[in-house]
Amino acid sequence: MNNQKVLVTGGTGFVGIHTILQLLEKGYEVNTTLRSLTKKETITAALTAGGITDFTKLSFFEAELTADKGWEEAVKDCDYVLHIASPFPATQPTNEDDLIIPARDGALRVLKAAKNAGVKRVVLTSSFAAVGYSRNIDGHVFTEEDWSDVNTPLPAYIKSKTVAEKAAWDYVANEGKGLKLTVINPVGIFGPSLGGITSASLDIAITGILNGTTNQSGEFTMGVVDVRDVADLHIKAMTDPAAAGERFLANADGVMSFYDVAELIRKERPDISQNIAHMQPTPATFYKQMSNLKARTLLHWQPRSKEEAKLASVDSLQ
Repeated sequence: MNNQKVLVTGGTGFVGIHTILQLLEKGYEVNTTLRSLTKKETITAALTAGGITDFTKLSFFEAELTADKGWEEAVKDCDYVLHIASPFPATQPTNEDDLIIPARDGALRVLKAAKNAGVKRVVLTSSFAAVGYSRNIDGHVFTEEDWSDVNTPLPAYIKSKTVAEKAAWDYVANEGKGLKLTVINPVGIFGPSLGGITSASLDIAITGILNGTTNQSGEFTMGVVDVRDVADLHIKAMTDPAAAGERFLANADGVMSFYDVAELIRKERPDISQNIAHMQPTPATFYKQMSNLKARTLLHWQPRSKEEAKLASVDSLQ
């Protein structure tokens, strides 16, 4: 029986709920933070939908990224922390600091609480946003060695993820006093909704395509990864000695445009494709390349295909 305890921040999030599900299935004790304890029924309902019947190993704590209150209690006696919570805006903020400061200070707040509690390792959920917005060289394959350049014009969300991750690495290097950090950098996260908990990626790239409101394939593509594989990678990175001090790109092989997703659904799920708009293909020059070799090699991670992740989203939303 597993007697280790893990704090998962942001339990009502898409990645958070799948991670809690897998941890409970593996026998871990789990603490999770919520901005309000009134939302704990959302978590238990989603976990019930995922097959969990025993909630004796799950505890809830009220804490926000913008305040110290609650974090000491949430992290007490925990062996590991999976810091998954992060602000994600529905629209771009007027002032980028409205997003950057909570993301950065929230990460540092969690790291400090973890250090003070004697936690073995923190796994921080960053993003491909902190990796893939630095260069536009044809044929470049993005890896964990790449960083987005905050000194160039970037959308606030991309900048916030980059600033927050750099601040986390700086803190561990200069003040961490033995605290180990691992960072996961997912691309667009898809896969099955659990108990109605979705993500911005699903809302835009799946729901929008299915109902026809997303009707153009813009001059960009998205990496794709299944949420179940992101959760699995967090747990592997939490315990594997090889993951300490490393960052890992979380992506299935290849990228997709909205056109690609629309055509996949049209082909594989024709009975629900009647509202999908006919789009023009995205030019090949916008197909970024990225590697998942590090996670596959060091942590023996085996992600689902991008097509399986997308279709799992589609099926769960029906």
